[in-house]
Amino acid sequence: MTDPVLSLKGISKRYGKLEVLKNVSLDVHAGEVVALLGENGAGKSTLSGIIAGSRAPSEGSMAWLGQDYAPASPREAIDKGVVLIHQELKLLPELSIAENVFIGRWPMKNGVVDRAQMVRRAQEQLSRLNLHIPATRKVGGLSTANQQLIEIAKALALNAKLLILDEPTAALGGVETEALFEQVRKLRSEGVGIIYISHRMDEIKRITDRIVVLRDGERVQDFADSATPVRTIVESMVGRSLDRLFPPVPDPTSKTVLKVDGLTSVDGAFNDVSFEVKAGEIFGIAGLIGAGRTELVRAIAGADPVRSGTVTLDGEQLALKSPNDAIAKGIVMVPEDRKDQGLVVSHRIGENIVYANLDKMGSRWLMPAMKRRFADAAIKAFGVKGRSDQLASDLSGGNQQKVVIAKWLTRNPRVVVLDEPTRGIDVGARAGIYDIIVGLAKSGVAVIVVSSDLEEILGVSNRIMVLAQGRQTGILNRSEANDVSVMELATQ
Repeated sequence: MTDPVLSLKGISKRYGKLEVLKNVSLDVHAGEVVALLGENGAGKSTLSGIIAGSRAPSEGSMAWLGQDYAPASPREAIDKGVVLIHQELKLLPELSIAENVFIGRWPMKNGVVDRAQMVRRAQEQLSRLNLHIPATRKVGGLSTANQQLIEIAKALALNAKLLILDEPTAALGGVETEALFEQVRKLRSEGVGIIYISHRMDEIKRITDRIVVLRDGERVQDFADSATPVRTIVESMVGRSLDRLFPPVPDPTSKTVLKVDGLTSVDGAFNDVSFEVKAGEIFGIAGLIGAGRTELVRAIAGADPVRSGTVTLDGEQLALKSPNDAIAKGIVMVPEDRKDQGLVVSHRIGENIVYANLDKMGSRWLMPAMKRRFADAAIKAFGVKGRSDQLASDLSGGNQQKVVIAKWLTRNPRVVVLDEPTRGIDVGARAGIYDIIVGLAKSGVAVIVVSSDLEEILGVSNRIMVLAQGRQTGILNRSEANDVSVMELATQ
């Protein structure tokens, strides 16, 4: 094999006393796709950030095309040909698609921005991804899936020599994913090296050449063949035998906690939806992208207004004008977008947990020791890999999600709504989220789970309601729900 385009030797990273990477070495060659796997908190994003210039290693060295490589910023890395596509979107909504694709490196003509060339080149990259949207359109208002494809189009326009894809399909549907895979294969054939981070094992087996596994910040396993059995890969990630992914789902009680009757949105996202959730029941909501699932649960949680219909909790009809109204009644929601809607990422973990529980603290004056004890108890209870004084922005996506869950579950709610609870979370960490969900049901909480992952929705739900284009097309019992029956209803 030829010399690697990128070579890492003994990379370590510490935040104070917390060591998140420990002596990691890695080579990536031209024209290969290397899967980088590990549980959330294993160090994948930190290592990617070091390669892409957004973080500096505490120890170790890197080489790029045989020369010393220590980028002081993402701009320096991009200039070398190293591009990171983040899991979290970083587009500017008020700018056009073309402006986002070429921001900071505008094509110029006679001293001014050549907008015609910029739009033409951006449109070419969108076409490569089968995204047929005018490049002159503003990014604001586009779906998450389309915004993710625009992030990928930015990288394609950079003519990268090394591309790092961090959970690139987390927000994509099947058609968009296939278009991305087509481009990955094309880039590989052109000699581009690719580091591919994903929690979706079917993708790893389809698109990657070899697999590198991190656990607790260390490189613990290499698999030269991506055809290695999934169970073997996952067990190396979690460091234990994986007996099961989904825990046994308990039977609910006969008591109705939440009743939704004829709920209709103000903008047509969903119409005339009715269902009940029992105490101790996990009620799944399935459907394709654009079916109205998120809009429905946001309305139930008081975040969006409705045109008609009712929400009843424990026999009391609610008049929800805001999320605060729902929270006060005992309905909490873990949103799909944890960074923008679930956390203040620039604040500390402990502060995020306390913010959601100020009325539960029992005192007008919050002493630092009181806040720390409260936050530490929640961190321990929900397995967050972090300290209360650590910034939420320093956490992996999975641990950020656990913080969002922890801050709401410490309120002992009656209804918990989880919208895409394991989006961007690896297989090992997902098992911990499922344990939390089932534990809530066992304690008598009514749980609603929205998920695009069919295996997940089938694995954790007592019943599944399917939406298609805002319409309720059916509710399936666990015994009759399978991938075929759900998809038949989702495509009506």
